[in-house]
Amino acid sequence: MIKSSMNFLDVLFPVNLGPLTYRCPGELSERAEPGMVVSAPLRNKVTKGIVMGKSLKIPSGEIKEILNIHGEAPVLSGKLIHLLKWMAEYYISEQGLVLKNMLPKEAFTKIKQRKTKILPHPLSIPPLVRGDTEGSRGVWGNYLIDIDDMTLSNLFDSIKKNTYRAFLLHAPSSAYEYSVLTKIFSEMKNAIILVPEVSLTDNLYPSLNERFGERVCLFHSGLSRGKKSEAIERILSGSSDIILGARSAVFAPLKQVSFIAVLHEHSGSYKQEESPRYHGRDVAVMRGYLEKATVLLSSICPSLESLFNCRAGKYVLLKSEANMKRPRVRVIDMKHEKLFKPYLSKKITDAAMRYIKNDKKVMFVLNRRGYSTLLQCADCNYIDECPVCKVPLIFHKQDSLVKCHYCGYAGKISESCNRCKGFNMELLGAGTQRAQEDIEKLIGIKTLRIDSDTHQKRSEIESLAGTMYGDDIRIIIGTKLMTRRLGINERFSMAAILNTDLFLNLPDFRSTEKIYQEISYIIDRVATSGEVFIQTRMPQNYLFKCIKNNDYNLFLREELSRRKSLHYPPYTRLLQIRFISKKDLSGELSDIQKKIDEKVEILGPSVSVNKRGKYEFKLLLKSSIRGALHSVAKTFLSKYRESRDVAVKVDVDPISI
Repeated sequence: MIKSSMNFLDVLFPVNLGPLTYRCPGELSERAEPGMVVSAPLRNKVTKGIVMGKSLKIPSGEIKEILNIHGEAPVLSGKLIHLLKWMAEYYISEQGLVLKNMLPKEAFTKIKQRKTKILPHPLSIPPLVRGDTEGSRGVWGNYLIDIDDMTLSNLFDSIKKNTYRAFLLHAPSSAYEYSVLTKIFSEMKNAIILVPEVSLTDNLYPSLNERFGERVCLFHSGLSRGKKSEAIERILSGSSDIILGARSAVFAPLKQVSFIAVLHEHSGSYKQEESPRYHGRDVAVMRGYLEKATVLLSSICPSLESLFNCRAGKYVLLKSEANMKRPRVRVIDMKHEKLFKPYLSKKITDAAMRYIKNDKKVMFVLNRRGYSTLLQCADCNYIDECPVCKVPLIFHKQDSLVKCHYCGYAGKISESCNRCKGFNMELLGAGTQRAQEDIEKLIGIKTLRIDSDTHQKRSEIESLAGTMYGDDIRIIIGTKLMTRRLGINERFSMAAILNTDLFLNLPDFRSTEKIYQEISYIIDRVATSGEVFIQTRMPQNYLFKCIKNNDYNLFLREELSRRKSLHYPPYTRLLQIRFISKKDLSGELSDIQKKIDEKVEILGPSVSVNKRGKYEFKLLLKSSIRGALHSVAKTFLSKYRESRDVAVKVDVDPISI
């Protein structure tokens, strides 16, 4: 008897596996649809999964049965299933892992699926309230924002046509980004809004909820299980059609999507750190394409990749011509300033005391990696570069070597500068704890320190807003954690970035771009009547000229020229592979590399030992052909697929090495 494929379905479970084939009993066949939740036996227990569709190939041997179908409608639409398959292929991951990221556990529990509510279109909008827009002018917080008519016209036209189109908004401020959103929601439905950090939903949700009520739904990993279940039910029923959340909200199970916004699109927080290592911005663009929706990427300092896509015609660039004031930006040359500390100038300390006496708030920003640092010549400012990768070498105190984190090059520390032959070599930077102690002694008041050592728990982070803006705190000192948590409606009067050179010389070809973005958002948090101080020993670097003059076009030209000469993105693609094992794999990896396609350049392996005492071998693959990169990665994966001694981790389009 020939088995009919009509009664066999592929089921995907949220585990590290691909789809498995099950027989669907006759009494369940009529209810079975792609995207529905089913129960089936897996590894000797009953597990819930998602129907992917009819099986195209029936396996031999005994085939297990689907035991039950849950709910009355699919949890995943056909377009989301298509997106899932694309992600698994593009990010070289099992489909089950993608599903695990796409749907929270609560989606597999018993959720009441009410009849879908049909929302009117165009929508009836409640009266204007604080945070809304009127005409081409918007109010956000305490700020009146002029929005360009052309920006709104382009977006409205695209949304009404129900066809895919992607825009990149180069906004003059964060408030402008948010104001554009509230304006365009007046004529649309079925929208997803992404922000890079869960804490940033606090900037948007109150205003959106005040105007659109139950239509707005928070959807992110920080919600309790009960809140997640409630959110999924509201989305599936259609009672909520404006979904706000962080990276994973891109998978919100809306039946239809007409608009997706990715705020602060440049942020590295959109990149997932565990498999599948997807980028929320890029997945948002693909979902928009599949849904025939309008996609708006926005930032006050867009990523070079997105701007490059505008040049290539993939995105449409929207740039505000609004003349928005900025605080004064002052670049401090540390070679010619009087210093209270090696990392702190008298000019900045005096300015901070002046603002504090006038009851103003001041922030000091530092960043330092605790496990490594940089050696810089104090005479000519030279920092050794890797002879292969042209990124700064990192000083490793534990073995007194300088190393490249890309290709693994290692060398002894030079006693003298390789450029000017001077002997005045210094370690760059100071940590936040040392800075807090020194600044409190110098200025004589209590400060608040915000970094991962002092604020790790979510409850601690959530309490920051009230503490930062309280009357008893005049100075805050912190890292990127601090700047990511700052709201847009409160302003500091002064900001000082103390160790800019450490930012600038991180072993990352994107380091200059990242520091430009970081400084831009610090400037955005300072009142227009205030000042931003940037300390450096390299004031001649084009970065500082561009920031001081607010000239991102010049920065873009300089940075793209450098990237092109070194064959880095956006002119080429990267893929990183990590091999983790107790044994030395150098010989095996070398043998595989000899058989690799010449179209792919391989850097490494770089070798390190992790916290568990295992070796980590890293390979960085470069090619202008995506298919070639994937082919090489799959060659390495096939070698160790059955190995219990070697773990292989693949990162497509890595943002940090």
